Amino acid sequence: MGNERPHYYGKHGTPQKYDPTFKGPIYNRGCTDVICCVFLLLAIVGYVAVGIIAWTHGDPRKVIYPTDSRGEFCGQKGTKNENKPFLFYFNIVKCASPLVLLEFQCPTPQICVEKCPDRYLTYLNARSSRDFEYYKQFCVPGFKNNKGVAEVLRDGDCPAVLIPSKPLARRCFPAIHAHKGVLMVGNETTYEDGHGSRKNITDLVEGAKKANGVLEARQLAMRIFEDYTVSWYWIIIGLVIAMVMSLLFIILLRFLAGIMVWVMIIMVILVLGYGIFHCYMEYSRLRGEAGSDVSLVDLGFQTDFRVYLHLRQTWLAFMIILSILEVIIILLLIFLRKRILIAIALIKEASRAVGYVMCSMLYPLVTFFLLCLCIAYWASTAVFLSTSNEAVYKIFDDGPCPLTAKTCNPETFPSSNESRLCPNARCQFAFYGGESGYHRALLGLQIFNAFMFFWLANFVLALGQVTLAGAFASYYWALRKPDDLPAFPLFSAFGRALRYHTGSLAFGALILAIVQIIRVILEYLDQRLKAAENRFAKYLMTCLKCCFWCLEKFIKFLNRNAYIMIAIYGTNFCTSARNAFFLLMRNIIRVAVLDKVTDFLFLLGKLLIVGSVGILAFFFFTHRIRIVQDTAPPLNYYWVPILTVIIGSYLIAHGFFSVYGMCVDTLFLCFCEDLERNDGSQERPYFMSPELRDILLKGSAEEGKRAEDEE
Repeated sequence: MGNERPHYYGKHGTPQKYDPTFKGPIYNRGCTDVICCVFLLLAIVGYVAVGIIAWTHGDPRKVIYPTDSRGEFCGQKGTKNENKPFLFYFNIVKCASPLVLLEFQCPTPQICVEKCPDRYLTYLNARSSRDFEYYKQFCVPGFKNNKGVAEVLRDGDCPAVLIPSKPLARRCFPAIHAHKGVLMVGNETTYEDGHGSRKNITDLVEGAKKANGVLEARQLAMRIFEDYTVSWYWIIIGLVIAMVMSLLFIILLRFLAGIMVWVMIIMVILVLGYGIFHCYMEYSRLRGEAGSDVSLVDLGFQTDFRVYLHLRQTWLAFMIILSILEVIIILLLIFLRKRILIAIALIKEASRAVGYVMCSMLYPLVTFFLLCLCIAYWASTAVFLSTSNEAVYKIFDDGPCPLTAKTCNPETFPSSNESRLCPNARCQFAFYGGESGYHRALLGLQIFNAFMFFWLANFVLALGQVTLAGAFASYYWALRKPDDLPAFPLFSAFGRALRYHTGSLAFGALILAIVQIIRVILEYLDQRLKAAENRFAKYLMTCLKCCFWCLEKFIKFLNRNAYIMIAIYGTNFCTSARNAFFLLMRNIIRVAVLDKVTDFLFLLGKLLIVGSVGILAFFFFTHRIRIVQDTAPPLNYYWVPILTVIIGSYLIAHGFFSVYGMCVDTLFLCFCEDLERNDGSQERPYFMSPELRDILLKGSAEEGKRAEDEE
């Protein structure tokens, strides 16, 4: 498994021995975990084969375009429906049938139309008027007016009634609105069902909602999409501001680490304090306002989230949450004040390391690019797999028919026995599926697609961690900094990781991917079991989800430290994980003092950047401030771009701070190794800087004495 040197490692738990030849990351190393490397290459070949098969059988048009009763796409270029982009339902109320949930298709004829109907009109009235030419465009293609009214409606050649509709997700839904508390479609409060009787619009509303299944959810999605279309450039500007702030913060941290950490702590406290103040002012402003005292429980779920901002209880909840967060941070700062001083020293040393390896700040872009490739391949393969089914046609009948839901052939159905047994039945498109071996294996292929995505994504992250760890370890183990640093430490570490340790990275990523895919399967089973009343099954599922969540966190922690040891010593994954774990266990007090405190400080830095950009986005999109002559665009939900900017800002800040985090973890492990290998004498000098040595050794001695006193 590689050229492992026994004198670099003792037995389990044995401290490292002094070695005068050790000068940092070993260059004379061999390939590790070759079998895992071979497995990864074979898995990638299989993944490519699955992608080719999916791209051969799949058809993304099934997702993009709606499908009529004949299985033809609406609005697709090069077809007879090219100029008919919208799907029209003959009787959308029938879509309220439970059959929709089983077949994912409404039991009513559906055709592609050029535009949705814009007037109220019945077939009886249109047949004897000049509106019949307009009405005919909503009948089945090729309809000829050579039948009686009853025959036309029985055969489903034309809809019984047209209702003013609007397109939503390329489907025509009734244009329902409220006027003075009365539900209306167009200017009508009732509609005719085509059989001479009139019904209230409320019945149509309920049917339309059930027909869509998630009509309000779709309306919400469409409004959110509209908000993105008019605010995307402002969102990009907000993310650019977050990137500039993150980069500026990191640069200042390089030269003013101590000052910047305390400024960061004070700014976080001030930002949270302003949030509490703003929530209190909004809470006070709504006092006495009509409807502001309605509780969140009584209001229930509303798709227009702006409604919640007119409730005092909403701002009270925000104020309580921010106050609790503020108190927690202040208490942590009080009790961790001495440890924060020690952590600042480690951050200063990390700043020097980053300053000598400045190109490390650009490496997150490489990781981001590779992750985008993984996500794009996974998403495209998933779409092609999900659309590689064949069109399935089934028998639909409004009356009692023993053949309902049976498969059929639309070309031969009119002359078949099924048509004679059920004269009123129709053979129409139901869904996409299939009975072949390939179609039965689609679920397994989707699971394999998700598993490979986790494996490759974890491999990309592992490659970045090993590369950064190798570069920063080269800095630490250089006795004369920066004279003893190699010419290109980052590129050298990247080359070593790919040349010698692809198998080890694949091994660590594989273990993590297995745990993650198990968590996905548990989430899927949990969703399926939600309707079950078996309390033991729910309890067992909750325990399993909790256990695997904890296992994933532990594996991520262990992998991260194992990759650092791989970067330094070039050993295989298991050996590196074992030695990293025992090294941390031998320095458990220092782990508690330094490692987690620095993580806490970096979290405060992320919160500062996210909070600052979030407040700026809030004031801008709520029209509180203007930028030059421009103002925020009109939005359905102003929280859409605000949340997008906040989440994007956190990801950007996390990308920049991840370099510092990896640098701190690497320097910390190297510091622990340095203490075991050397004693600070002239014969065995420490590799750490004098400032770092004085603070870390003093802080560690105090913590050790305190632990002994407690015992």
